[in-house]
Amino acid sequence: MTYKPPRTRPPGGAPPAGAAALRRANLSLVLRKLREHASLSRAHIAEATGLHRATVSNLMAELLERRLVREVGVEHVGAIGRPRRAVALHGAHVGALGMEINVDYIAVHGTDLSGRALVERRVAYDAMGSGPDRAVRRLGLVAKESVEAMRRAGAAPAGVAVAVPGLVDVARGIVTLAPNLYWHDVPLADQLATMLGTPAVPVRVENDANLAALAEYTSGVAAGTPYLVYLTGEVGVGGGIILGGELLRGADGFSGEVGHLQVDPNGARCGCGRVGCWETKVGLAALVGAAMPEQAYGLPGRPVPDPGERVADIARGLAAGDRRMTMAVAQVGEWLGLGGSILANLFNPRVIVIGGYFASLAEWLLPHAQDQLQRLMVAAPAAQCRFVASTLGFGAASRGAASMVVSHLIDDPTTLMDALPRPAPR
Repeated sequence: MTYKPPRTRPPGGAPPAGAAALRRANLSLVLRKLREHASLSRAHIAEATGLHRATVSNLMAELLERRLVREVGVEHVGAIGRPRRAVALHGAHVGALGMEINVDYIAVHGTDLSGRALVERRVAYDAMGSGPDRAVRRLGLVAKESVEAMRRAGAAPAGVAVAVPGLVDVARGIVTLAPNLYWHDVPLADQLATMLGTPAVPVRVENDANLAALAEYTSGVAAGTPYLVYLTGEVGVGGGIILGGELLRGADGFSGEVGHLQVDPNGARCGCGRVGCWETKVGLAALVGAAMPEQAYGLPGRPVPDPGERVADIARGLAAGDRRMTMAVAQVGEWLGLGGSILANLFNPRVIVIGGYFASLAEWLLPHAQDQLQRLMVAAPAAQCRFVASTLGFGAASRGAASMVVSHLIDDPTTLMDALPRPAPR
């Protein structure tokens, strides 16, 4: 199952018309069908798209020539009849680089057009304490290293997308506000494009939870569920909302800031400047502060460890029966269920997928969270909403970023194809 990514045409821009637009639409239609299936014959593609078989054959010849699809075998239909040669999405020479910068790490997930992983890494980094200029420079360095790794694997990146925990002006690639990074109005897309030195390669910026939600919807534990909420479990907490198979973006693209729902008017001050936000109760910083205060975020003179290391320490303590950690996780689980019930009452999702550290500690968190969810949902007897743990780990947002790049390429394959040199005749 596929999703429809955010529109990329500038507001007010007229859609192209004529033969070029028809070619683009048909190529995109064929590639999308191939993305949904491991392989299809030309006849099956014609049946699925409604295109004439001759049209599909012509399109397939062009896609094969540019190595965006490949022939993978022969399908035999029935006891008699002509065998059908199957094709699959290929594009091993076309790269899509997805990245995420968060409070204490930078993550990378680079793929080719078919989704084959080419590079995957996570770098511990104190982005919160570094300031936007230094953090963006470090992000650019990691991006350059990743681009080189992809090139060594035979793929030239045709697009880059970066996930950021905050409000993003997607059309301009500007991080409007990322409270936990202390970023305001950072033109991240332009800055990263300049550092990469590849003006022909588009750089896009998106909210991290939106991208993680897309990754969950396309390839996660609840893939294909049309009513889904995804919650990040990082230092901050964000949400991505899928309704009717579509990402809910809101009027200005700023939906999903669920971590800043006020749940305790007398609570702690949040990085956004407000008091009692949900993420002050369930974010990783809150859990670490309660479970292992000697490792709390923001302590002077302490290096920033990888978030996975902190979570692993807590998991070991829970398994050993550490009382302080057990109480801390139970409290976070109850607050997680309370906030989840607000989202369930608003959006009526079938599942609430929890990612990041929430997923790592799911066996201890979810019993408390699910009890609160069922108790506080208005329609609990009829609405079958449940928490489920993501299997994508801390890389969900960077994986979603790479997937978004691929979707943009498939939406407008002519831009990619016209830039690819035709193979020399043999």
